[in-house]
Amino acid sequence: FTRGVLMQGADLTLVEGAGGWRVPLNERETLAELPRQLQLPVILVVGMKLGCISHALLTVEAIKRDGLRLAGWVANTIDPDMAEFEANLDTLKASFAAPLLGVVPHLDTADSLTQAELAAQHLSLLD
Repeated sequence: FTRGVLMQGADLTLVEGAGGWRVPLNERETLAELPRQLQLPVILVVGMKLGCISHALLTVEAIKRDGLRLAGWVANTIDPDMAEFEANLDTLKASFAAPLLGVVPHLDTADSLTQAELAAQHLSLLD
């Protein structure tokens, strides 16, 4: 992969790294390799559930250690009954220098809204 090919003719290039920053791809590489090699800014998706604060803070530390910039983050509501949701959200907002780009609500089914409708309603990626 090369940065030029990925970004040729695009206003926005978004590379998804599902599973976590340090998920192994093989014996020597993790998902962090692509953004590190291309020096891409990172948007972190935080699964809002018990333990999310520690997980998110450790991930942001790893992103910074890898020399990359956290451009923003998204709160993804995994557990609709999460105790202290707003308190956790406020703690994360205060912990990151990067802006909260949106809060994705919990959906019972993937087809409740199209992905484009969901993004338009809850994310501020192009502002």
